[in-house]
Amino acid sequence: MNDGVPSGPRDLDVVLDVRGLRTSFLSDRGEVKAVDGVSFQLRRGETLGIVGESGCGKTVTALSIMRLLPRQSARTVGGEIWLGGRDLLTLSPREMRRVRGRQISMILQDPQTSLNPVFTVGNQVVEALETAHEGGTPELRQRAVGLLHDVNIAAPERRMRNYPHQLSGGMKQRVVGAIAIAGGPEVVIADEPTTALDVTIQLQYLRLLRDIQRRTNLSIIFITHDFGIIARMCDRVAVMYAGRIVEQGEIRDIFNSPSHPYTEALIKSVPKVEQRADRLPFIEGQPPGLGNWPAGCAFAERCVHRGEKCREHEYPPTVSLRPGHAVDCWRYLP
Repeated sequence: MNDGVPSGPRDLDVVLDVRGLRTSFLSDRGEVKAVDGVSFQLRRGETLGIVGESGCGKTVTALSIMRLLPRQSARTVGGEIWLGGRDLLTLSPREMRRVRGRQISMILQDPQTSLNPVFTVGNQVVEALETAHEGGTPELRQRAVGLLHDVNIAAPERRMRNYPHQLSGGMKQRVVGAIAIAGGPEVVIADEPTTALDVTIQLQYLRLLRDIQRRTNLSIIFITHDFGIIARMCDRVAVMYAGRIVEQGEIRDIFNSPSHPYTEALIKSVPKVEQRADRLPFIEGQPPGLGNWPAGCAFAERCVHRGEKCREHEYPPTVSLRPGHAVDCWRYLP
């Protein structure tokens, strides 16, 4: 089946189960597909990396799961999102507000726009705590100080009185992380959280996420375009292209034997320090724009292995290469 929807009995270790998710935007030209049949599972305590070029649907997938897309211009038109025994797509807006923060939360990629500039750091962390914990203001403020300490912010009592503009980019991203875990969620979606950070602070932040995960058994979806971060952070990888997951598997399988031509091209595009090159490898062409996806394989025009079947009016079905490793490519079909 093209969607790669899991079948059989539900794995009790699976925290989040996304099945055949489809999201579209509404435009003057009509309905434009942004996510087209995405399926994956996230297990307790693991990190799943979602990787791909800009515009492939990574962030739209995350916002669809959180149900944070603007209602006037976007809608989820199909699929299921199972969390805690409930399909999130069937919940009312009020019920979904109770799920966000408590069961699932999200770290957005730009901390500068994630924090409200007119409220102190303390006010914003306490507000996140109020959605999931009972207690008076003094107790919640003490909890907030503890959270800032947990994310390695020095002098947390003093930082509670600061406004976002008084913090560095790395400290702001740590505050956003504290807000994300304030409600004790099972799942955190981290949408390129290191993009705005320099390399040294990136490494510190990745270590912090790992430490939090070890302490709390948190499940993380890590969205990025950086295969170096994927190698450092993730247990499994889902490679996205043109609104679909074209390959997913264990980190060892993806790096040792990438099977989709797009995955191969992405890995080859990562510069290797030990190899001298006059010109860095790159992928020819551009991803297809929204609303301009071909009926067959969307990567065919950029693929060095393309054949006549790749351009036909049918998307390749999902092929299981080994347990846990699947790919959408005609090369593995007779």
